[in-house]
Amino acid sequence: MPDSQPQQPPHSPRSGGAGGGSGAPADINSLLLSGARLTDGRTVDVRLSGGRIEAVGTAGSLPAHASSRVDLSGYLLLPAPAEPHAHGDTALTADGEGPVSYTVDEVQRRATEAALLQLGHGATAVRSHVRIGDVHGLGPIEAVLQARRSLRGLADLTAVAVPRLLTGVAGADGLSMLRDAVKMGASVIGGCPDLDPDPTGYTEAVLELAAEHGCPVDLHTDADDPARLARLTAMIGGLRPGVSIGPCGGLSRLPLDVATRAADGLAAAGVTVVCLPQGDCAALERRGLRTAPVRLLRAAGVRVAAGSGALRDAGNPVGRGDPLEAAYLLASQAGLRAPEAYDAVSGAARAAMGLPEVRVEAGFPAELLAVRGDRISGVLSLAYSRIVVHRGRVVARTSAVREYCDSAVAVALDLPRQGRMEPGP
Repeated sequence: MPDSQPQQPPHSPRSGGAGGGSGAPADINSLLLSGARLTDGRTVDVRLSGGRIEAVGTAGSLPAHASSRVDLSGYLLLPAPAEPHAHGDTALTADGEGPVSYTVDEVQRRATEAALLQLGHGATAVRSHVRIGDVHGLGPIEAVLQARRSLRGLADLTAVAVPRLLTGVAGADGLSMLRDAVKMGASVIGGCPDLDPDPTGYTEAVLELAAEHGCPVDLHTDADDPARLARLTAMIGGLRPGVSIGPCGGLSRLPLDVATRAADGLAAAGVTVVCLPQGDCAALERRGLRTAPVRLLRAAGVRVAAGSGALRDAGNPVGRGDPLEAAYLLASQAGLRAPEAYDAVSGAARAAMGLPEVRVEAGFPAELLAVRGDRISGVLSLAYSRIVVHRGRVVARTSAVREYCDSAVAVALDLPRQGRMEPGP
């Protein structure tokens, strides 16, 4: 089966029709999630229909009219993560021999596989930054747009066009290609002003084109130059709230008073900062390895989302592309509480991407992640078994089993296992 033609995961042996014996006809477009635990401690049933959450009730209270049922006993049910900063065109290239291929077919294969890996982790929406220009021209953006089409129904993939140069004679081609990329279907305009000889001119060109086409803006910057960052935020203010910048690791290297003023400026301009707790991406050529000062930014009122960045490419040869790992690092190293850290990869990430809010309540989009565990702190610590719901259906499932062999102590303590062995056919 080609990578660009993914299939829906099979139903769990424990899933089955929920309408049997009730006398009511099953809704063929509905799904019942039963026995799920919520972050407030309740155990509930959740009925999904038409891509949205139709009802939430105490366990056993919802009529079993759904066409299928998934038993979520032992799982914590959460709004699904979203990935605001991926690089699908370069993903999975770290272990290759020889030069990396950027043919359309190869980039499409990598972008599709990367998006599926991230979907398996729980990210039902992915924003992929794609380099254009140089010798590869528009081929990478064409490939990622093809991957987006092949993934329809499984995950939402958005392409960000990232030109290298936009100013001077050398930047004329980049600006022309950027316009063409938007016409092709790139829905976000990105870039790396730090790498252009004229960062201010670069930013002006991006903002003008974004205003012309009504596109969001998502820029790479290390944010290690306070004067340059101040100019950038001053220009960006008029486009609020559709502007994101990141990974901004340079802010952590500035004196505290300087970083605080910069954070205040970002908050006033309505700019979202997308940090990369797992490490920088190749787009900034590993200029800094420190995560943005998340607590300082949040204290100033800046919306902070977290992305995964590099997925096994030159930026991070062992990158996992796992939003829960990004949240884990924010909780373990950046001083955020576990719910705040998870929000950075879910609610804040979705807001940064212009996606509708998700809550486990009736009327909200059915973009959900079920993880074996009973509270967010445990989920961020050890999150192997996962069930991913996109547009109201299960699109990915990961099951892990932990067994303690020949140990009466393990049995006596009832130590938790990530999953249970299913009986064979």
